[in-house]
Amino acid sequence: MDSAILNTGQFEMRSVVEDSKWQAVLDRDGSSDGKFFFGVSSTGVYCRPSCPARRPRRENVTFFRKPEEAERAGFRACLRCRPTTVSGNPRQTLVKSICRYLEQHLDESVTLADLGAEFHQSPFHLQRTFKAALGITPKEYSNSCRMRGFRQKLKSGQSVTRAMHEAGYSSSSRLYSRTAAELGMEPAKYRRGAVAAPIRYTCAPSPLGRILIASTDKGICSIQFANSEEELEQGLKQEFPFAVRRRDDRGLADLVASISRHMQGLEVAPSLPLDIQATAFQRRVWTYLQSLRFGETRTYTDVAKAIRQPSAVRAVAHACASNPVAIAIPCHRILRSNGELGGYRWGLQRKKALLEMEAAKPNPALAK
Repeated sequence: MDSAILNTGQFEMRSVVEDSKWQAVLDRDGSSDGKFFFGVSSTGVYCRPSCPARRPRRENVTFFRKPEEAERAGFRACLRCRPTTVSGNPRQTLVKSICRYLEQHLDESVTLADLGAEFHQSPFHLQRTFKAALGITPKEYSNSCRMRGFRQKLKSGQSVTRAMHEAGYSSSSRLYSRTAAELGMEPAKYRRGAVAAPIRYTCAPSPLGRILIASTDKGICSIQFANSEEELEQGLKQEFPFAVRRRDDRGLADLVASISRHMQGLEVAPSLPLDIQATAFQRRVWTYLQSLRFGETRTYTDVAKAIRQPSAVRAVAHACASNPVAIAIPCHRILRSNGELGGYRWGLQRKKALLEMEAAKPNPALAK
């Protein structure tokens, strides 16, 4: 009799616990992520509680404490909520899920209303959450993904038409409306730039070691530093793998001298025409960096606030690291909040040397 009562009590306790878990699943409770997982027998997948997928029938659900338990029972991880990579941050989880969804629907015109219905959020709240995390809207993220894919396919030698369709552009008019800002030139010309159009470049000594400056007919497309010319030329080849790269030391000599004098504080920053690719967010960051006066420094947090994306500090750091034209876009002037140098694409010693040269300010007029 006592044993029967005990078993009944345990069953009722287990039922209460499972009912609370089921309610968390119904509520898509992100705070329960990592505490348990649920498998769905009708689909054969297991998920975390906040999974944005359509809710299953209760009789098809089994709860597990760990992903390993679900997998031993024959379930596979959900591709939407990725239960084995639970972050513990519901907002971050939501944003990642939206990113994956957008990446899988690049060939569609996904609206905020579509995203709101898919993720059970109001369109306004969803966009605000997404932009606060990444610094750009879902639409800008989709555009960036399409353009990145398009660029990569052109560089691999595909035709403009094939690259356009495979990247997710539904029409040539949509593509050509964006290429001037994103590619710096028309698609066919960019492909030739990656395949056959000329890029002039030079390598020369500088206060920071060897410098390479490369230019198309529209403007500078690369400024980089390295310890040897071989390293510089290899970097240019990786960026423009099929371009006709022609060395032009004499033609670019004045530009090298001007940049070198500016680095040492002997000349006001020259106005350089640039031919570079950028996402919408990168352009906002880089434009702000170009507004800084000689010798001024800011933190990554300062930049994020200045472009009105205070939570996008990591995205700002990534934009700085992606800068293809050193000095022309002075990403070396951005520091960590604790005063440390942070990262620099061309090495921390060069960043430190640049800051020291600018701090010396041999020409006070440059600081005005």
